Parts: sequence; structure tokens; C-alpha cells
Amino acid sequence: MNQNETPLFDALLRHAARQPVQFHIPGHKRGRGMDNRFRSFVGENALSLDLINIAPLDDLHHPTGAIKHAQELAAEAFGADYTYFSVQGTSTAIMTMVLATVGPGEKILVPRNVHKSVLTAIILADAHPIFLHPEVDCDFGISHGLSVETVADALHRHPDARALVVINPTYFGIAADLARIVEIAHSVGVPVLVDEAHGVHTGFHPELPLSAMEAGADMAATSVHKLGGSMTGSSVLNVREGMIDPRHVQVVLSMLTTTSTSYLLLASLDVARKELAMFGRDRIGYAIALANRARAEIEQIPGLACLDKRQLCGSATYALDPTKLTISVKDLGLTGYDVERILREDYNIEVELSDLYNILCIVSWGDSEDDVAALVTALREIAGRFRPRETKEHAPVTLPSMPELRMTPRSAFYAPTEAVPLQESVGRTMAEMVMVYPPGIPILLPGEIITQDNIDYIEANLRAGLPVQGPDDPEIRMIKVVKENA
Repeated sequence: MNQNETPLFDALLRHAARQPVQFHIPGHKRGRGMDNRFRSFVGENALSLDLINIAPLDDLHHPTGAIKHAQELAAEAFGADYTYFSVQGTSTAIMTMVLATVGPGEKILVPRNVHKSVLTAIILADAHPIFLHPEVDCDFGISHGLSVETVADALHRHPDARALVVINPTYFGIAADLARIVEIAHSVGVPVLVDEAHGVHTGFHPELPLSAMEAGADMAATSVHKLGGSMTGSSVLNVREGMIDPRHVQVVLSMLTTTSTSYLLLASLDVARKELAMFGRDRIGYAIALANRARAEIEQIPGLACLDKRQLCGSATYALDPTKLTISVKDLGLTGYDVERILREDYNIEVELSDLYNILCIVSWGDSEDDVAALVTALREIAGRFRPRETKEHAPVTLPSMPELRMTPRSAFYAPTEAVPLQESVGRTMAEMVMVYPPGIPILLPGEIITQDNIDYIEANLRAGLPVQGPDDPEIRMIKVVKENA
């Protein structure tokens, strides 16, 4: 296939050039029925492509023309048998993977540091999650991947598991030995579903971890908008035939997808795929060089440390995406949130996320050397203002334990509940999720037994000003638990 083609974008351009009289939605009719200020800023070209699934433009729910061709090109580029476009982000693609493979009461093996969309799908499916311990990094205070030994042991203890979920790579850029994990799972007939939200670029440069399709995984929900150049909210679901029926996957994805699909998002997927396929290696190589230069300079700043290849020490920490700059700031006596706020207010720099101990900066080929220089200069000045701790011991890192699952998430979510003060909830069964977003990994989820260390961790994040969310009570003073006599 010719990866230089953009069949969907071209079809949209041809349609817009015709300027047909539109007696169909959207009601703004190429922007003429819209706020003038918004139209002027966004531009008439963009609004002319804000269309719906009329016959000349194909239909994402039953593609036969330009969308079908664009998806076939994407499948070839990503090394998949089938690729399906998502205009509702990777969350919908992840939910599709789970709902297409497990049903009520069926077991699914899941790392405890999965995104909330996996757990949402488990609730909808009424599946029984078996949570697996990821490797924990006590220096940076983050979770990494699953070890091969952890996966093999879980498959041995749960031979009736219907699927295994793996994150490749994690939000912080660490990848496990995915090829070996896939090999072990397939040897016992278990399909591997990969959350590849942060790995769209992995298959396009040899210095990056293996992509899910390269490793032989069965499905991968891949965020093109995060690091692949498409518009926010656009992703793909890559599928390998054999253990998975692609037709069923498409049916499930259609069930979850709006019928008012955005052609702007679809077109951006089409052109992003072309850029990755035609120029990805060079573009990504530039980003890697830029990130490595920044990492080397930041490492020289007293009080700061970067996640790098020194943390690769086993099958759970097998490879690193260097474009993810995870910077520990704890030895400055600051939280990551403190540094994020200072960067925003004093230097007009925005980062991807912050937590109690780190900031995360994502470097792409859209960045410049001046951008990276501004970041390094700002961090150097911040470190100079908040001198590193004089003691040689590093600041302590506290991580929450993995709670025990007392009820299935769906049973707890729909059980009779009551609201209790957070500090009085120890020993009770959680009925809602609590997480810091980003990254969206739950601290507690429905069905788990609440422990004091998890409450302490939630309150530490609240005190730091981090975005704790999930419960009905936005201030997290009260949480919903299952009634004890329910």
C-alpha cells in the first residue's frame, strides 16, 4: 500500500471544495451559524470539515470507502491485521478490548496500576479482576510494569483467566518484556490486551521499546493524539487475528462510539498515520536526541534526578522511552505539584503531570531546542532557589499498598451504599473510585477494603493540591462505602 496516501482527508477536501448546500447537521453550516469570534479564531477551513457521515464521506460504524481505506493503511503502518479508528480517545478503545473478551463472572488478569477505563469496562462487563503487583520504584514513587515471573505465576494460579491486560509502556515510559509475556500467555491460550496509550511511536524507531503488534499482542489501544501528531481525542485500536475475532471487536467498538463521529478527528488520524509511516523514524530520532540532551543537563542540576536506563534492571523494567522526561524534585523539599505551579506562574511552562515527587515532561518532534533550553534554565533556577537537602539521605517516598478485593467492582458499585467520613472508613468496602488524574490510576476502587495507608496517601495528595477525583463528593471529605448489612 502507498503510505503517502491520505484517502479520508482527500475525500473531505474534495467535498469541502464542492461547497454543497447542506441540509444536514451540524447546524452551524460551515461556521455561518456560529459565534463570530470562535469562527474567526478556528477558521473556515476547519469548520468546513466538521461534517457527518453522509454517503460521500463513508461511515465509521460501517466503513466501505475512504474510512475503510484509511484504516487499512493504518493497519499496515502499525503492523496489525485490522485497525479501527476511535474518536473518543483511547479510553473507548481500551473498554472495547475488555468488553470484547470477558463477560460476567469471567476472570481477567490486570496490573493494579491500570487506567480507570480498564476498571470501568470491568464494571460494565461484571468481570472478576485478578490484580497483579507491578514493580514499584521507591526512588521515584511510581509503579512500573509486570515482571514475566508475576505473569507466569498468575496464569498458573488462574488457568481459567480469559484475558491479560498489560501496559506498554507506562505513563512514565517504562516497558516490560512484552514479547516474553505474550509468549507465555499464548502458550496457555490467553489473549494479551495492551494499553498502548503512551506508545503510538514505539513501532517507528529502533531505540524505543517494542510496540504491542511487534511483540505479538492480540489487541492494542493506541493513542495517536498523545505522541503521534493527531488531534486530541483520536486513537486507534489495533487487532491481530487468531485468538480474537475482529468482527466482534468492531461491533463492540460501534456500541460504545457516538454516531455523530468527528471527521476532523478522523482526518487527523489519517494524516498522522502518513507522517509516522513516511517520516516517523527521523521525527522520533530528533525527539529522542532532544530529550536525551535535556536529561543529561538536568542530571547535572543539584537536587534533581531523571528516570533513565539505570532503572532498567529486570523483565518489568525492560526498556525505556527516552522521550518521557520523569524528573524527581523531592530532594529540593518540594512536591512535583509545587514545581509544576512555579513553572507555570514564573516561567509560562506547562508540564504533562506532577505528583508528590516528580514532574513529567513529554518531548516530541513538535518541540524545539529553545523549548528544551527554557525548561532546563527554569529548573536550574528553581533548584538554585530551593537548595537541595543538605543531608546525604534522599527524601523518603511513601507509596500506598494494593488493597484486598472483597467484592467484584460491579457488585460494590451497584450495592446499597452510605457516605462516611474518609478518616472513618478503614475496613469498609469501597463503592466508588478515588484517583489522581493524570495519570488516572485508582488509589481505591469499588470492592476494595479501605486501609489507613491508602487514606493517608489520598490526604497527602489533597494537601499537596494534586487533582484527586472520582467520588461523588468533590472535596473527598466523604466517600461512599457498601452498607455493612447489604
